[in-house]
Amino acid sequence: MPDTAPDVIHNAHEQRFESTIDGHLNVADYVLSNGTLVMTHTAVHPSLRGRGVAAALVERALEFARTEGLKVDPVCSYVQGYLQRHPESRGLVA
Repeated sequence: MPDTAPDVIHNAHEQRFESTIDGHLNVADYVLSNGTLVMTHTAVHPSLRGRGVAAALVERALEFARTEGLKVDPVCSYVQGYLQRHPESRGLVA
């Protein structure tokens, strides 16, 4: 496991949060709809699973939602599980 969290950028044009590690693009896709960040899909390259990449992507998305005053609709099963494991973020759920 890496010592530091991966760098995550917000690519608003593509409507996703992304991190490129070892040449692999990893993403948390969303759609903005009526003040809600609809989290639709999270994808991490298989060689990077278990290293906290998906969690870092979702954490950055939730941070964005908080900052922008958005609610979150966790359509993605990974995001649903993340919110179950992190009750402090459940207040964001639409």
